[in-house]
Amino acid sequence: MFRIGTTSYIIPADILPNVAYLAPQVEDVQLVLFETDEYGSNLPDAALCARLNELAAAHGLTYSVHLPLDLRLGDGGEETDLSLVKARRVIEATHPLRPFAYTLHLDGRALVDACGAGPVPEAYIASWRENARRALEIVSGWLDEPERLCVENLEAWDPAFFAPLVETLPVSRTIDIGHLWLQGVDPLDHLACWIGRARVIHLHGVAERDHASLAHVPATRLDPVVRFLAARFGGVVTLEVFNQMDWLSSRAALAASLARLGGSEAGL
Repeated sequence: MFRIGTTSYIIPADILPNVAYLAPQVEDVQLVLFETDEYGSNLPDAALCARLNELAAAHGLTYSVHLPLDLRLGDGGEETDLSLVKARRVIEATHPLRPFAYTLHLDGRALVDACGAGPVPEAYIASWRENARRALEIVSGWLDEPERLCVENLEAWDPAFFAPLVETLPVSRTIDIGHLWLQGVDPLDHLACWIGRARVIHLHGVAERDHASLAHVPATRLDPVVRFLAARFGGVVTLEVFNQMDWLSSRAALAASLARLGGSEAGL
């Protein structure tokens, strides 16, 4: 059976109050980390990591981390691009927490631009894959266990573009079900193909915005996904929402789905 998680931005407060609030309710917390000129940085220092580890030990929690920028090499193929610099800072700052997964997006802006003009030339895809491969190799090299690095699918471009990279590198997948729904893709086909390489599933509804409550997802759409995950997935299902109302209603929707399927509602 999968483990339930959500993000560290559910109540309007910093990371520690969020984790303290969520600890009795979840089995994993996805840490929402940032470094910006406007809002500063919330990367954990040694004292915060120690307190988070205390909460994890007391409640049987793990942590997941979402790297803050789409991963790319610099325009000259170097590893000084801001996305790589920030990825390394996040990995180093969270190392004491031994995160279960580091989720990342590969930079697909160029692919989106190319798709808008028609089929992407194979030579262009090959060049993009080589750059993405080098970026993944660099970042996974900073981890003791490269499989904790998880490539997430986005709604803006076809995950088939990165499929050969994940197949040949010692990295894993974060499968975002909401992004597949946005694309009009059947999540069951994608899950069947990738569940053996997945560590994290992102589950959220789609309404007037992305990352809405699961309450917006009809049972006919939600139940087949939950049935598949309950039968075949033992990693973390992150209800990827960002406020208390969406968290509570998403948790209730997931519990109701499990109940309809005759599954356990324990922990929900």
